[in-house]
Amino acid sequence: MKIAILTREFPPDVYGGAGVHVDFLVRELRRKLDVDVHCMGEPRLGATAHSEDDPRLPSANAALRILSTDLTMTAAVGDSELVHSHTWYANMAGHWAKLLYGVPHVVTAHSLEPRRPWKAEQLGGGYRLSSWAEQTAYEAADAVVAVSRGMRDDVLDCYPTIDPAKVHVISNGIDAEFYHPDPGTHVLERLGVDLSRPYVTFVGRITRQKGVPHLLRAGLRLDPSVQLVLLAGAADTVDLKAETDALIDELKAARDGVFVVSEMLPREEVRQVLTHALAFCCPSVYEPLGIVNLEAMACETAVVASAVGGIPEVVDDGVTGTLVSYDETDIPTFERQLAEGINDLVANPSKAEAMGKAGRARAVSEFGWDAVADRTVALYRSLVESKPQG
Repeated sequence: MKIAILTREFPPDVYGGAGVHVDFLVRELRRKLDVDVHCMGEPRLGATAHSEDDPRLPSANAALRILSTDLTMTAAVGDSELVHSHTWYANMAGHWAKLLYGVPHVVTAHSLEPRRPWKAEQLGGGYRLSSWAEQTAYEAADAVVAVSRGMRDDVLDCYPTIDPAKVHVISNGIDAEFYHPDPGTHVLERLGVDLSRPYVTFVGRITRQKGVPHLLRAGLRLDPSVQLVLLAGAADTVDLKAETDALIDELKAARDGVFVVSEMLPREEVRQVLTHALAFCCPSVYEPLGIVNLEAMACETAVVASAVGGIPEVVDDGVTGTLVSYDETDIPTFERQLAEGINDLVANPSKAEAMGKAGRARAVSEFGWDAVADRTVALYRSLVESKPQG
């Protein structure tokens, strides 16, 4: 069986959870099937890359350039028996391949455009195009994979015409052989972190979804002894960058030990930062699952996270971390409780240590990529075998 994986992100250009998912899933799938990967961007090993820089659309909205790339992807997958698309960026390529070649199309729901209205800040009218592409592909797909039970509920809520029998829960996974406690400290020393003091870390992009401003405001309430290490990529929009920069300046003026790393660190270095943190904080306001929580748990680090989306399916409240209720109508309470959750672990480091050990055990036993791949292959086979012949 020959499968085409359609994605925007693929190593070395991975900037979000969907890219991490595709990277590790493909590694496992290639042990079992003939898998071609079609990604976007510059040429690279292990995939066929399709340029997003269409010379015919030099000043077009970004969504139009993505859709032009979907066309070249579609043209390239005619020999596949099934196509599997990830995120709206590649969904239309999967949909067009289904129509053009008569092959099954699987969509994995990493996030949903109706749940991310702030994307209009970034894409303008392109947000309406991305929303159309996602809805069209999802409603016509032969199967939708939801990465959590919470995401399955969201899919059926946003797109009620989809047959619930077509929506399958196959969670994200974690490579617990790669993500493990790292005794080294050279990265932290290079960043200037004081190893004699506890620190809390955040890893992720600066988007409305990730809730970084909430963590920065919560930082004003943190115990004076704790440091904050933010591995935070570039902000999605000029306005969000200005807001975040102002909050960082305010926090640095109020306390020491605030470190902001804007460039993307290699995974090996991120692993070290996660390992030595007292806790990893995930202040997301929307999160289908949150792979980075699994990465932190696999590094034996406690998690303090918002109880949104699929996060409660990963973080066992009171066992592997602390969950904080999020209510968009009462943001001050959410930010105060984030700080309280972190301060509780600062005051009880043995509790944080126990949560970290329980977190790794949970990550290893319940979220292995081999099991994720097995369930994905079983879904592929069921669709290919049930496809009408002729």
